[in-house]
Amino acid sequence: MFDLDDFLTRCITAGRETEPRLAVRDVLDQALADAGLADAFAGSTHGIDVLHHAPDLTVLNVVWPPLFRIYPHDHHMWAAIAIYGGQEDNVFFRREAGTLQKSGGKALREGDVKLLGDDTIHSVENPTRGYTGAIHVYGGDLMGTSRSQWTGEPPLEEPYDIDSVRREFDRAQARYLATA
Repeated sequence: MFDLDDFLTRCITAGRETEPRLAVRDVLDQALADAGLADAFAGSTHGIDVLHHAPDLTVLNVVWPPLFRIYPHDHHMWAAIAIYGGQEDNVFFRREAGTLQKSGGKALREGDVKLLGDDTIHSVENPTRGYTGAIHVYGGDLMGTSRSQWTGEPPLEEPYDIDSVRREFDRAQARYLATA
C-alpha cells in the first residue's frame, strides 16, 4: 500500500543528497513500482495539488484533463516527473532571436520518469481521451520562484501566473465534461 507520508519523507531526504535529481528519480521509480500509487490519487480531479512545499523542494500531484495542453513555461530549477497513469507529451524549447524554437520532445507514459534540468523550457500535453496523473518533484520553491510562461502566437514571454494555469486546467476540464 502506498504511504504518502513515507514517500514525501523519502523525497525530502533524496533532495538533500549530493545528486538530488538522481536520488529523487530512484524514489519515484520505487513509488511507481508500488501498485497502490495510482489508487492513492484515484480521487484527485484535474489540476495541481501541492503535496509538499518548502524552500528546497516542491512535490506536486498533477492531473491533466483529457486532450489538454499547457503553454511553454520554465521552472528555473531541476525537476523529476513520474507518470502513474496516462500519457504526458513534453515539447522542449530553446530561446532563439527573442522567441522560442522547438528543440525536441518526449512522450512519457505510465511508469516513466523524466529528469529536467534547471534551464528547461517545455510545454505539456495530455494527448489521450483519459486523465493523466503525474508526480512532479522540483528542486526548490516552485511557488516562490520568479519564472516565465510563453503564450500567444508567436509565443510572448510573460511572468508565470499559477492562477492563469489553474484557470486553463479548469477550462480544459469544462470542455471535456461538456463533450463526455
